[in-house]
Amino acid sequence: MKKIIALAAGLVCASAVFSQMTPEGLWRNVDDKTGQPKAEIRITANSAGVLTGVVEKALTASPEPLCTACSDDRKDKPKVGMEIIRGAKKAEGKDLWDGGKILDPENGKNYTLALEPEDGGKKLKVRGYIGPFFRTQTWQRIQ
Repeated sequence: MKKIIALAAGLVCASAVFSQMTPEGLWRNVDDKTGQPKAEIRITANSAGVLTGVVEKALTASPEPLCTACSDDRKDKPKVGMEIIRGAKKAEGKDLWDGGKILDPENGKNYTLALEPEDGGKKLKVRGYIGPFFRTQTWQRIQ
């Protein structure tokens, strides 16, 4: 009986660790200029495993609460509640999600996206590319 309980506990712990090695969850990003927490973003996956990320909460007072710099369907929409990650999928055989886009609502630019969990899933390396140029942030897991 003790072996069965220990095995069940081990499976629960292993599944918790495995589930943390995905970008799914609630994350806090930081402002590149100030280093201060900026927003909380919830990343979810649909039934096909395609990720989306939505700004759930602003942690700083934005000078412009709307995405006036956006040029697509998000133009002049509130930044809180905005979908900023679209279309990322898990790369085969890797702990990497790519192929999607990430929007910077401050400047309205869409970047090609790569997401990579780090530190046992406690951190998320978020990299946006435009051509050969890229920008990387490390987000902290909240949930």
